[in-house]
Amino acid sequence: MSAYHTKTNQLRTTPITDIKVESPTVKTFTLKDDQASKAHPGQFLMLWIPGVDEIPISILDAANGEVKVTVKQVGDATRHLHNMNVGDLVGVRGPLGNSFTETRGRVLLIGGGTGTAPLLFLAKRLATKADRLSFIVGAKTKSEILFADQLDAVCTDEAAITTTEDGSLGLQCLATEPLEKLLVKEKFNMVYTCGPEKMVRKIFDLAEQRQIPMEASLERLMRCGIGLCGSCVIGKYRVCRDGPVFNLAQLSEIKDELGIEKLSFDGSYIDV
Repeated sequence: MSAYHTKTNQLRTTPITDIKVESPTVKTFTLKDDQASKAHPGQFLMLWIPGVDEIPISILDAANGEVKVTVKQVGDATRHLHNMNVGDLVGVRGPLGNSFTETRGRVLLIGGGTGTAPLLFLAKRLATKADRLSFIVGAKTKSEILFADQLDAVCTDEAAITTTEDGSLGLQCLATEPLEKLLVKEKFNMVYTCGPEKMVRKIFDLAEQRQIPMEASLERLMRCGIGLCGSCVIGKYRVCRDGPVFNLAQLSEIKDELGIEKLSFDGSYIDV
């Protein structure tokens, strides 16, 4: 283990300095931590909620000694986190994992749910590098669409394309439907995605058919965050150590599992 990795993997306690409500089930927490503030888009933190659990969290932003994480309330640990207040202490390890490749040219980002957070972090970095930047964001309903104004601001020529499954905002469809149309009429130098794994699988299939460069951030069960426990294994890769960002060639190696099955808490395989 490198000295840098040893340092980032040390648990530090830090106060919550700000909490922003993003939706009925999602909040963004700002934490003060110099090491985590050096994160690159795509990396993640292991966030410890004292007395409850430690969980992997994607990074929304990192700079000037602070890091922001966007968290959906989905279980016991996130419920306790959502009940915490400014000034309460949490523990952090990281930043961990690899990051997105910052590409020039024509780029397209596709986010689903809280998977939009690391992509917005990336988009802000690409805003001064990419020739053109387009964004598709999807959710089940209007209240679950995150960062709409910020996404519109980073898009080069037009507003982000918004999709909802119930049609309450934007197009009534999955985020992958407008993607198919875009890939027919436009050429992209890179497609980035993060979100539900079934969505990632559909995007992978489209990119593989057309041999379009692609990078995806995968979300899997993680316990250690450093490649020891094996809970996040997919194919020959450990998502925490080898990812969480994987390119088209790597995704092709694991497509027998991608969007199909994953490890559960008891070590058995379950449907994604």
